[in-house]
Amino acid sequence: MHELSVTQHILEIVVRHAQQAHAARITDIHLVIGQLSSFIDESIQFYWDTLSSGTLAEGAHLHFERVPAQVDCNECGQRSTLAESAQGCLACGSLNVRVVAGEEFYVRAIQVQAADEREQEAEA
Repeated sequence: MHELSVTQHILEIVVRHAQQAHAARITDIHLVIGQLSSFIDESIQFYWDTLSSGTLAEGAHLHFERVPAQVDCNECGQRSTLAESAQGCLACGSLNVRVVAGEEFYVRAIQVQAADEREQEAEA
């Protein structure tokens, strides 16, 4: 259920930026989500379709980019993906690792249609 509040925040962020850019509408939103986050793409999309209705973002396409989890070994400094290091560091066998990637969740980019483009389309 936490996807609802996260999706509301995404909508607020992208609409605010689109308004600052004097955009007519938002066409695409690129989200980066770490493998270790508990967010489910389909749930975000479901809430997005409802929440964005009647806003500058209505009909915008969500693009989900998943970031694989990576860990660094605190003993030898070796970096590996979490799946590879499930049994410890591949280089030295240590279980003393820390997560360095895979917990991300942010808006990488939004694509908008400029207000003057909308006027040109309406005239054509």
